[in-house]
Amino acid sequence: MLNTTDTVSRDKLVADFKVVIADAEELLKLTAGQAGEKLTDVRTRLGDRLVTAKDRIADAESALREQTKKVAFATDDYVHKNPWQSVGVAAGIAFLLGLLAGRR
Repeated sequence: MLNTTDTVSRDKLVADFKVVIADAEELLKLTAGQAGEKLTDVRTRLGDRLVTAKDRIADAESALREQTKKVAFATDDYVHKNPWQSVGVAAGIAFLLGLLAGRR
């Protein structure tokens, strides 16, 4: 199972990759008018790698969504099968948060 930190880290990683891809695409557009064999070769390779990166990010997002759904369903099942334990845990957490907030 994924914990919250893993989910947040993966979400942040996907967002960061999207920013890098957007920046790389902008760079490709800005250098489109530049001549030169090496620059053309680099732009072609970068374009190919961007397509690959986009596909991988889309796959990672899909996998992350599926894992999140599984965790949500497992939590929902547990709460339905053990309602009083769930209420007790929630009350305990609320009590501890209340104590922490009251100390400030």
